[in-house]
Amino acid sequence: MTFRPLTTDGGLAWTLAATNGPIPTELSGRTVPATVPGEVQLDLMAADLIGDPFDGDNEKAQEWIGCTDWRYRTTFSWAPTGHDREDLVADGLDTAATITLNGTVVATTANQHRSYRFDVTSLLVEGENEILVDFRAPVEFAREQEAILGALPTVMHHPFNAVRKTASNFGWDWGIDVASSGILRRIGLESWSGVRIAAVRPLVDVAGSVAGSSTGTGVLTAHVDLEWAGAPGSADVEVVVAGVASRIAASPTQSSVELRVDAGEVPLWYPRGYGSQPLHDVTVTAGDARWEGRVGFRTVGLDTTPDEHGTPFTISINGVAVYAKGANWIPGDPFLTRMTPERYRASVVDAVEAGMNILRIWGGGIYESDAFYDVCDELGVLVWQDFLFACAAYSEEDPLRSEVEAEARENVVRLSRHASLVMWNGCNENIWGYLEWDWRRRIGDRTWGEGYYTELLPAIVAELDPTRPYSPGSPFSFTRWAHPNDERHGTMHIWTVWNDLDYEAYRSYRPRFASEFGFQGPPAWTTLTDVVHDDPIDPYGHEMLVHQKAFEGNAKLERGLGAHLPRWRSIDEWHWSTQLNQARAVALGIEHFRSLYPLNTGSIVWQLNDEWPVISWAAVDVHGHRKPLWFALRKVYADRLLTFQPRAGSLALVAHNDHAEGWMETITVSRRRLDGTVLSEHAVPLDIAARGIATTALPAEVLRSGDERGEYLVAHGSDGSSAFHYFVEDTSLALAVPADALSVSTEAVEGGVRVTVTVHSLVKDLVLQVDRVDRSARVDDGLVTIEAGGSHTFTVTGAGDTSSWAGFPLLSSVNDLVAG
Repeated sequence: MTFRPLTTDGGLAWTLAATNGPIPTELSGRTVPATVPGEVQLDLMAADLIGDPFDGDNEKAQEWIGCTDWRYRTTFSWAPTGHDREDLVADGLDTAATITLNGTVVATTANQHRSYRFDVTSLLVEGENEILVDFRAPVEFAREQEAILGALPTVMHHPFNAVRKTASNFGWDWGIDVASSGILRRIGLESWSGVRIAAVRPLVDVAGSVAGSSTGTGVLTAHVDLEWAGAPGSADVEVVVAGVASRIAASPTQSSVELRVDAGEVPLWYPRGYGSQPLHDVTVTAGDARWEGRVGFRTVGLDTTPDEHGTPFTISINGVAVYAKGANWIPGDPFLTRMTPERYRASVVDAVEAGMNILRIWGGGIYESDAFYDVCDELGVLVWQDFLFACAAYSEEDPLRSEVEAEARENVVRLSRHASLVMWNGCNENIWGYLEWDWRRRIGDRTWGEGYYTELLPAIVAELDPTRPYSPGSPFSFTRWAHPNDERHGTMHIWTVWNDLDYEAYRSYRPRFASEFGFQGPPAWTTLTDVVHDDPIDPYGHEMLVHQKAFEGNAKLERGLGAHLPRWRSIDEWHWSTQLNQARAVALGIEHFRSLYPLNTGSIVWQLNDEWPVISWAAVDVHGHRKPLWFALRKVYADRLLTFQPRAGSLALVAHNDHAEGWMETITVSRRRLDGTVLSEHAVPLDIAARGIATTALPAEVLRSGDERGEYLVAHGSDGSSAFHYFVEDTSLALAVPADALSVSTEAVEGGVRVTVTVHSLVKDLVLQVDRVDRSARVDDGLVTIEAGGSHTFTVTGAGDTSSWAGFPLLSSVNDLVAG
């Protein structure tokens, strides 16, 4: 069995041509070199026919691309291989494609989220062969399918819900509208005879282990799908894992076989913070065919058993309940072929280093590359996978239904080997939307997707992957009698805060599990200003608003400052204050949710990553700059959290111990002046069990401030954990002018510079905007509050020593906003 790639890397000369639609004069009748795998916009950029879609208002100027038909063409030589079958394999076509080989139409396709294989043995000729892949304009194709299926509600301006293509590729409230076409993954000829391994589902189980045990008896049940060609005899199918093999003889009448391997005592796979992540190679052979993968032995549970508070939502691994600390994940680039294993790893490392243990792949994106799940397997990051339905109603009739079933089956099988994948979810917000977003009146008695979420998809999961739990949607209450977004039941999305309320309103919610919530902030300064060219640059400038996709987004940023921070006096202050406010809002929400443990069992913030330079909810921008929000998440997602929370009309210290070991120490809570003078102290002894929580009321003498503008509360733990509380908003806090409050020294080190800030009065939420020195620079810490007499050293990599490390906006703090 051999595979010959028909890709640019394989030496082929692919070309691209526009064949129909609003084609510019300079492209009419012209072909340009194409890269395969690749996408139309990338080839047009490489040919200098368009500018970067991310820059300025190029998005609008390039709308024609999504309304145009495109043809990929190449020729290749072929000679008989002696095999019985010659298959044309295409693992990713975006989206409506017609494949023609030597003048004969091989197939038409209409689904980006699945792969294709066609027997072309009779169509190949010795010598030169020609292959054409013609793509229908994605925007026009979506409109055509909408006309066939009937218009159904959607949150966006294109009918993305009528086709099986990445929804956000048509634009989103954080995403650029660059509806693309292209050959996204490998395409080539596979020559084979006898038997072929069509698919493998290596489902794991653990027998005889005690909850929380580090080892157990590993059981692997391998479901192997087979395809036969020619006049084959029987073939031995063998599965090997952890040094143990199982073998069975299969005949050409069998399209699938099942083999069980009892692997013996094996180390168990856990998410990070709960244990190690041992992975075991799995090899499956059938005749000359071979399949390889890795598995981790573990069990997965989801507890939604009603309790006295409603309905919990608790994920467990190997019988151990996991407190979820995570983020939602969107496609990392609107042009998916630019995503590399290195980019995936860097983004998952962003999650890990922020203390996260779970990522939710949102339903408006894609079933991700195996490179994403591989790194999650290795680093112990749980993956919640949405099926690809988001913020819209979906027809349950053909031609859509058969595509939905095909893609679901293929991806459940493909992803079944990944230890990190622990949950399947039917849709994003569609059940909520049907109930509450005026969909029922508009839909009438037509189908809208309910059958997918409650019948088809759970049946596919039960058939193909019964080892993992399934949820019909997010949010979802797991009871037919409750609103799908009821805080007392299951999962909850909290968007009233961003849209309408002050972020203090997070404290009015008591979610069992918060699977979406968030607050916006701009990306790093250079990420934004490299693509926004308004002169002068302004939050409401034309190009600025091109890079702000949320409805009234910048107005909500301004309103969100509330009484917390003053209105900006410059664009630099706007950028810093809105970044800071984003971090403050989300941190307050997560600290509140954690203080509700065990009522609350986790939070998944919207969102970890960005796909282009944009003002958004992301913690890390598209160029990998960690926003102040990321540093806030690292603090509030730490295993051990100290937080001041309102309780019974007063203030309490809450300590949440999400750690495998108990937490025993004495925390000192003190009330201090901004100059560091200690006015009152109180010792809070902690003796918290593993995965436990303690709430301690604080005495009046600590809480009673004689000068609310000039005093604050602080709690310190021996492990570096801390919590601060202020008696007034920053706009009233008597912070010192930065020039009087701090001094800066620098030291050149290999690969960068150490910046030490020493303070003489409280400096609140200090951040180094290192990209302003060098776009490649990164800093190890941020959002640091330094008390009088203290200092903090930041390590900056990717930038040399310089005399300009002091001063706003490079060195930004609350002091700059209220006293600068």
